[in-house]
Amino acid sequence: MNPRWMVRMARWSRRPPSWGRVKLVFGIVAAALLLVAVERWIGWPDWATLEPARRGIGIKTSP
Repeated sequence: MNPRWMVRMARWSRRPPSWGRVKLVFGIVAAALLLVAVERWIGWPDWATLEPARRGIGIKTSP
């Protein structure tokens, strides 16, 4: 385990975050899980898919 995480856990145990911060983090995690669930069961919409960029279009080089 990364030592930084151990320091962070020790700091959190000494000074826990406020309830507002906890609610914010849980809200963000819930929104991310909701997006994953929608994408998994419904699918990704075609309008949100980007076309791959084609390189070299319109660039002419002299031989």
